[in-house]
Amino acid sequence: MKLRPLADRVVLKPEEVEETSKGGIILAAAAQEKPQFAEVVAVGPGGVVDGKEVEMIVKVGDKVIAGKYAGTEVKLDGTEYNIVRQSDILAVIE
Repeated sequence: MKLRPLADRVVLKPEEVEETSKGGIILAAAAQEKPQFAEVVAVGPGGVVDGKEVEMIVKVGDKVIAGKYAGTEVKLDGTEYNIVRQSDILAVIE
């Protein structure tokens, strides 16, 4: 199954979360920080969104930093994804 985002949406695959602290303590799932770094796996077409023309700047394969609690989390075929608006992406890592 493939995810095809609509309008100005972007599908992100979050990077793996550290399971141990810097001091070597194993962290429970509830204590782990939500990842902000992700890879873009799909990009919507852009177009007119809320009465404004949106040009998609990010592209598939970009490494990005997204807002910590932005978007909608989905699980598809055992893989977790986060669907966000392009405006929720804070930076592209070069």
